[in-house]
Amino acid sequence: MSSSLDSCHQLEAATLDKVDSLRLVVGLGNPGSEYANNRHNLGFRVLDALADKHGLPFKRHKGKVRVAQGEIDGQDVILAKPQTFMNLSGGAVSRVRRRFDVAPEDILVVYDDLDLPLGRLRLRPEGGSGGHRGMRSVIDRLGTHSFARLRIGIDRPSGRMDPADYVLQAFSVDEEAVVAEAVRQAVAAIECCLREGIVAAMDRFNRPTPSAEEQCQEAQA
Repeated sequence: MSSSLDSCHQLEAATLDKVDSLRLVVGLGNPGSEYANNRHNLGFRVLDALADKHGLPFKRHKGKVRVAQGEIDGQDVILAKPQTFMNLSGGAVSRVRRRFDVAPEDILVVYDDLDLPLGRLRLRPEGGSGGHRGMRSVIDRLGTHSFARLRIGIDRPSGRMDPADYVLQAFSVDEEAVVAEAVRQAVAAIECCLREGIVAAMDRFNRPTPSAEEQCQEAQA
């Protein structure tokens, strides 16, 4: 029996070794309590939820960034929240990357996306900024777009509202229920990336969020 358990542990360790690359997870947002519940701060919300779940406290770090360090699912990780404003996020990300000697391909950036429906998750191993100024700053300062990203949909504003104003609004009461589930799923997606790699996480989490009716039907099944 013990030999079987030892074999399982060895297999588990080997599996972790194969995906032991992602080390720095960055959430994008704006610092300050007045921005905490804005659409633009979903990256911060996801990292706060991930850190709370695993008991990793954030501490202020030189270079205008808050950092939490610890272990998640058997892997040492660094969580970072730039404390510059969104459009200047790249400077803080670049400094953290150099401080902890993390290669760009070992970084995952979490942020909001106007072009995805509210609550939809989209993981990618690399890509452009899609017009997101925080991501544009990160790409410019890292000098590459070859790092993973987790986008969380916030939908586009209706009518003629300026998107710059829209992203600085708080979610409505009805939207908050969808957002809370999206944050929970985003935390699970990051854990999956750490445990099994981004390909497995993409297969599992890059799918439409069930509607409220579908969730109800699933619960009754």
